[in-house]
Amino acid sequence: MASSSSPFSRVSQLAVKATILAAVCLLLHGGGGSSASAAELCVSYYDHTCPDAYKIVQGVLVEAHKSDPRIFASLIRLHFHDCFVLGCDGSLLLDTFPGFQSEKDARPNNNSARGYPVVDAAKAALEKACPGVVSCADILALAAEISVQLSGGPGWGVLLGRLDGKTSSIAGAQNLPGPFDGLKNLTLKFQAVNLDVTDLVALSGAHTFGRVKCRFVTNRLYNFSGTNQPDPTLNAAYRAFLSTRCPRNGDANSLNDLDPTTPDTFDKNYFTNLEKNRGFLDSDQQLKSDPGALTTTAPIVDRFASSQDAFFKSFAWSMIKMGNILPITDPSRGEVRKHCAFVN
Repeated sequence: MASSSSPFSRVSQLAVKATILAAVCLLLHGGGGSSASAAELCVSYYDHTCPDAYKIVQGVLVEAHKSDPRIFASLIRLHFHDCFVLGCDGSLLLDTFPGFQSEKDARPNNNSARGYPVVDAAKAALEKACPGVVSCADILALAAEISVQLSGGPGWGVLLGRLDGKTSSIAGAQNLPGPFDGLKNLTLKFQAVNLDVTDLVALSGAHTFGRVKCRFVTNRLYNFSGTNQPDPTLNAAYRAFLSTRCPRNGDANSLNDLDPTTPDTFDKNYFTNLEKNRGFLDSDQQLKSDPGALTTTAPIVDRFASSQDAFFKSFAWSMIKMGNILPITDPSRGEVRKHCAFVN
């Protein structure tokens, strides 16, 4: 595991935090197109009610990582999948029960999204220290930042104060940005939650660490767009390597590194891979190779590939923006769940 000071310089990391912390509390006016009343999220939200919240979540994640090197990437993905459906309300964490179908059952999440037991462990530790105080939605936001920082990426001031939602939307979860989406669809899905193309490219950079199943690349290797040919944008040497990892009619669930160069480190190598046509997912390579990318996303990919500092700063800010999608702060609409998988 990379230390939080490498490969990103400590000076740059502190600069990111200083920028974000310059406004300790941010007044949100229903981000993501909401007409809800103004809601205040604040970095210092738990300073008096649960001052050790950050350290408690961090301790749980450090322990979990000892037996699961994938967990950091998995936790940031949970936050992403939660925020894009109904906003950052912890709805993804709810279990299915009679009369209630969970977002966990949606195609993009079922047998794919992972890390729920670690979130539950963090919740249990927080309930022991500060009962009924820290929401599950805020745990996801904290876990995402901690996961990135412990993997060598930037830190940012996590705005807190979200309540947990009481419902979920499996229909919304079916329409998450996906690995087979083209650039146009990706852009529209991000625009729907008030995120722009810079956010799209920056947040896609989270694929700089983690693992992915063969079933998400086999079409690029053997039958791209129904042509019975490989994806022409895929680097030939990389294609040959992936073909040994994911042979035709092989195990579709076999895991591969999203970034074959530094698979467990949060760095800019995701973008240098795209520059060389070595993006694993079609949706990733589209950011550089789609004809429409020339004047939209490709220049951003180029900028991040040449400057890790630029990537880290943009990523931190985009995570703040994503974390502000439709937060629930009205107690009549939300709650602090006792258990993340169930409403109170």
